[in-house]
Amino acid sequence: MSASFEIQMKVAFHDVDPLQIVWHGNYLKYFDVARFGLFAARGIDLYAYMLEKKFAFPVTRTALKHIAPLRAFDGFICRARVTEAQYKIGMAFEIRKLENDLLCTRGTSEQLAVRYPEMEMEFVIPDDIRLALGF
Repeated sequence: MSASFEIQMKVAFHDVDPLQIVWHGNYLKYFDVARFGLFAARGIDLYAYMLEKKFAFPVTRTALKHIAPLRAFDGFICRARVTEAQYKIGMAFEIRKLENDLLCTRGTSEQLAVRYPEMEMEFVIPDDIRLALGF
């Protein structure tokens, strides 16, 4: 079963734009909080992995669909789910308001395995990472 994780957060005032809605770039920050929570819950420390095993996992693609805005101080849940982990790590995200479960944003991301420090792309996710992510 593929890995998933959710975290409850609250919009900080400094995350909103002049229209008093969350600035679009902050949704990627929320996705990253969920992404790293998912990795931690599966016992994966990507920084330590890079230092010890000489692999890095940069995000190479993202996509977002904004459906309903978040505003200052809104509580929300950000969910992350691994969709693939064979040749790349694919994740799907969604953000929902706490008060009414309203879907605000959906997104996806892809991460590749690269040799560090050479930054040469590998065409497979290492077995220990793949298995930890449920693939």
